[in-house]
Amino acid sequence: MATYHLDAAQLKEAAPTLKTFDRVYLSGTVYTARDAAHKRIAALIREGKELPFPLEGAAIYYAGPTPSPEHLPIGSCGPTTSGRMDVYAPQLLDLGLTAMIGKGERKPPVVEAIVRNKGVYFCAVGGAGALACKSITSCEVIAFEDLGCESVKRLTLREFPLIVAIDSEGTDIFRSGREEYLKQK
Repeated sequence: MATYHLDAAQLKEAAPTLKTFDRVYLSGTVYTARDAAHKRIAALIREGKELPFPLEGAAIYYAGPTPSPEHLPIGSCGPTTSGRMDVYAPQLLDLGLTAMIGKGERKPPVVEAIVRNKGVYFCAVGGAGALACKSITSCEVIAFEDLGCESVKRLTLREFPLIVAIDSEGTDIFRSGREEYLKQK
């Protein structure tokens, strides 16, 4: 297990070298998108329309931040369950997405798309959204404002703590961790 301090702009290059259980402190630009936003992004792709952000090399954080208090750029911003985006993830990875941030397991087609595209899936700590917001220095709604907390936002992160949950070789922390636990039992 290694520890990395990476900028989001380095993810495309760094993703193939990251391994499950590695710790990553991520800085730079990522985009939030949850279920409703993914559905709209998929429609834009089908219609051949411009997307709210460039997918090439991008990272999506599955989060729906709460409104920001006056003294902070964002409210609580913890991860949501990633499996709800599994239907959309393979296509987005095939179109250039490099990283996804969320919580929980992913289905086999997502793992296959991660491997095929040399991407990475990170887990953020669930239930710690109030703490996570301390690593977010700016937040701007860039698309689908009518979706409220589920609108697409551009976040700027500073040392946002993550764990590699699925690496570019398809090693999956949820499967390997479970197997290791059962071996020890």
